[in-house]
Amino acid sequence: MHRERIEVRTRGRGTHEITRELQSAVARSGVREGLCHVFVHHTSASLIVCENADAAVRRDLERFFARLVPDGDALFEHDDEGPDDMPAHVRTILTQVSVTLPVSDGHCDLGTWQGVYLWEHRTAQHVRRVTITIV
Repeated sequence: MHRERIEVRTRGRGTHEITRELQSAVARSGVREGLCHVFVHHTSASLIVCENADAAVRRDLERFFARLVPDGDALFEHDDEGPDDMPAHVRTILTQVSVTLPVSDGHCDLGTWQGVYLWEHRTAQHVRRVTITIV
């Protein structure tokens, strides 16, 4: 087993590709065949496997989630950190805080157009902690 932690500095709401960091961690682990588990330690950011060839896909996802879970919705009681607080939590719950990827021939075996992204759901910039475990 091999474990690493990385920090992802976000610029606010949006996606931040971490595929390269995952592939590097797998290479350093020496694991040729196995699993790469990725976990984000926050309740207002998530992880997604998404198209990496066209950024419009991720912009469309952002617009969809803005319609689905709008900031400042009167439905929400929890707004301790502002109008994007509870929507960020809902977005995280609707997506995921961990992903597990197959490792084959010493690298994450992703599809041709797949990338792994940390999705920041808050409007302000943050530093997000991510643990990568390769077995």
